[in-house]
Amino acid sequence: MRRELNPSYCSGEMGCFGRFRSKIRTGKGKRAPAARSNLSTASSSAAATSQSHSQDSSATGRQDGSRSSGSASSARTIPELYEERGASSLHEFGLRELHAATNDFSRLLKIGEGGFGSVYKGVVRLPGGPVGGTVVAIKRLNTSGHQGHKQWLAEVHFLGVVEHPNLVRLIGYCAARSERGPQRLLVYEFIANKTLDDHLFNRAYPVLPWDVRLEIAFGAAEGLIYLHEGLEVQVIYRDLKASNILLDEEFRPKLSDFGLAREGPSADQTHVSTAVMGTYGYAAPDYIATGHLTTKSDVWSFGVVLYEILTGRRSVEKNRPKKEQRLLEWVKQYPVESKQFSMIIDTRLEGRYSREGAREIAKLANRCLAKRSRDRPTMREVAKSLKQAMQLGGESGVSGNSSTPRDVHGKPTADDIAVASARRRMLHLAALGENRNSFAKRRFMFMRAAAAPPPT
Repeated sequence: MRRELNPSYCSGEMGCFGRFRSKIRTGKGKRAPAARSNLSTASSSAAATSQSHSQDSSATGRQDGSRSSGSASSARTIPELYEERGASSLHEFGLRELHAATNDFSRLLKIGEGGFGSVYKGVVRLPGGPVGGTVVAIKRLNTSGHQGHKQWLAEVHFLGVVEHPNLVRLIGYCAARSERGPQRLLVYEFIANKTLDDHLFNRAYPVLPWDVRLEIAFGAAEGLIYLHEGLEVQVIYRDLKASNILLDEEFRPKLSDFGLAREGPSADQTHVSTAVMGTYGYAAPDYIATGHLTTKSDVWSFGVVLYEILTGRRSVEKNRPKKEQRLLEWVKQYPVESKQFSMIIDTRLEGRYSREGAREIAKLANRCLAKRSRDRPTMREVAKSLKQAMQLGGESGVSGNSSTPRDVHGKPTADDIAVASARRRMLHLAALGENRNSFAKRRFMFMRAAAAPPPT
């Protein structure tokens, strides 16, 4: 759950907890072109808060060296880049069109829910798209509260500008008004295999093989590198967590939910000062304590996710014994170089992982979780270390390489077969879910037709 963190409740290097309430700010900029009239109207209500972007940043010299050279000399903001690029690339949907796409937002088509609202699977017709329509995911924000609108606007702006294989693609949006008040919706590409959170922590899913876990971590790192370095404007994601890492049919990761994303500091600044927001268990302690946001805040969150991948445990689990509830505190009891280190590894892997690779991942996670932000690596350095860990074998004989390892005779190894079998089981599970949804939908339609009054 996304919330505002209270820095007064932060205690210890890895144990920062607080009370939360939803909050977001948006970057300053111009309105979208007149052709996007609905979005322009929706944007105007956030203008007052967006003007504080530069004013609440501290200018004391650059801290983070990961900024691209173009961003240092550019004064353009994300909304300005959106006006230039995104406004013409996103499709503007009508509210009636999205009602039809989701069978009036039927609960049978709901595929997710959070503080922002609900996500539905739907089918829309796009110019140049398939005759039968395009399957999409439609996020419908809660109508109550102004924070949802700001998050919606931030997602439109950021996802209208960014483009990368490891970032979810925004197809379009809807800004309308109905008898229930303002309606704010987002239409994304449909990602079939749910989230990393589902596959790590939900026992109904087959276990994620070791090499697939590392591929997912590497892809997420690539997405963050693009945000930190690949644009004129540096972007700080600010909400990295397992539930925001979507997985496609081939289990390639895609970062989603950009409602909390912020533009990074300009060339003469070390950080952006903001209200402290994030998700319980993932926010960096220095950010909670000071409100100073940098790309190293994302690096900290990535370190938490690495330990979740290693252990198969959530960052916070209140149903465990008290000493095991906070993941980062628990793993300290089993240092990387100790004989007890293997105690933290996800038991569902049943020993099928690279021992050496696991130790390197834990060392990398510890670097990401350094107390001082300047001691943490950049995401480019993180990706390089991940790549090296992916090449390591270990006592189990499992290769960390994502390519299909072969024995000397060119035949599939036992580990090849095991990984392929796990992939098939996961895809089969996804297919079963689709069939279940389809059956439930047909049953619902039959029941509704039976309940309808006969024609007169």
